[in-house]
Amino acid sequence: MKLLVDMNLPPKFADMLVTDSIESEHWSRVGLPNAKDSEIINYAIQNDYIVVTCDLDFSAILSVTLGTKPSIVQVRARNMLWSDLAEMVVKSIMQNVSELNNGAILTIDAKKSRSRLLPL
Repeated sequence: MKLLVDMNLPPKFADMLVTDSIESEHWSRVGLPNAKDSEIINYAIQNDYIVVTCDLDFSAILSVTLGTKPSIVQVRARNMLWSDLAEMVVKSIMQNVSELNNGAILTIDAKKSRSRLLPL
């Protein structure tokens, strides 16, 4: 599984998501920092990434376009230590592998996570 971490999360967070079964790349390492969300979505689709973001625009774009890819992980819990947040994100991703591989939006907050299959 490959994760593409959006600009609204720090590059060090992308590094914290790497496990034996998860690759993670920060957008700043592969694209322009001022790229439009649609460009990030297209890159993720072409390169088989799941986008990790705090930005609600990605799910809005997929909703309007009835998109089925890429899967999106929306991080809604930001008042935590980065290491604790990364652990929660990895755990939630591993619990939702099947859904994310088939196209889903996984929303993670401090207390729970929930997934919705695409298209919305």
